[in-house]
Amino acid sequence: MITIYRSMQNGLETTEGYESGAWVHVVNPTPQEIDALVARFTIPPDFLTDPLDVDERARVEREEGNTLILLRTPRREADEADIPFTTLPVGIILTQGLIITVSLVEADVVHEILTGRVRNLSTENRTRFVLTLFVRTSLLFLRYLKDINRMTGSIEKDLHKALKNIQLIRLLNMEKSLVFFITSLRSNALMLEKFNTSGCMRMDEDDRDTFEEVVIENKQAIEMANIYTSILSGTMDAYASIISNNLNVVIKLLTTVTIILMIPTLVASIYGMNVELPFQHNPVAFLIIVAISALLSAIGIGIFWRKQFF
Repeated sequence: MITIYRSMQNGLETTEGYESGAWVHVVNPTPQEIDALVARFTIPPDFLTDPLDVDERARVEREEGNTLILLRTPRREADEADIPFTTLPVGIILTQGLIITVSLVEADVVHEILTGRVRNLSTENRTRFVLTLFVRTSLLFLRYLKDINRMTGSIEKDLHKALKNIQLIRLLNMEKSLVFFITSLRSNALMLEKFNTSGCMRMDEDDRDTFEEVVIENKQAIEMANIYTSILSGTMDAYASIISNNLNVVIKLLTTVTIILMIPTLVASIYGMNVELPFQHNPVAFLIIVAISALLSAIGIGIFWRKQFF
């Protein structure tokens, strides 16, 4: 799907023609739409197809007067998804006075722009537009990292009440989200370094300050993701040790109970043999045998109690 936007006094408005200063937003394009864009703007086909690969790394490329900036952006998945947060590549193509963004699905950072959460956005100032995408992406990473930390805390509270596999699986999925974030943030850091040194866009003093802010926010996001990953890994290891220890305690208790119950069974088995046995002619032999079994069981319980098996 191809949608063309242009900044007006009341915000972004859709237009029909590919005018200079417009923003061409492309989501999951068909092969026919890709061919049409390639023919219209003389763009290398890879510039339009690479952002559709969810595993594509962030980078900056220049070819035939066209510039591709591939940015990794965070994405919040649906509530029923196993992994709550993933990342998605967004391609930013600068060509013939226009900005073309390409993604497989609607990116969260683009959704914020389209819903009016970004003020004073100008599609004509391409440098400012690209830097705005960088800034909003870094802030979105930080926001989702805080959400991951809050969700992890909620899962830990549930684990304090009862250790269940479902909570451990949720923690594992959170750890996967953090791995996705760290990988994408590091890739974005390399891309920003290349963007700064390649000189693909001219930046004035204000743009340079904004770019420095992007670099700082990206580094902060990397540090936060690393810290949360370390905490979550430690938490997972701690709960794994607790579960293993609980299993050992249960097995030890069951073993102790089994040994105690074997004492009366052994006594009853001996007195069940068809040979001459003590007390067999005594009218209260049954009570004596029960008393002996109880006494031996009590002695066994006392021994295990002193060794703190209970």
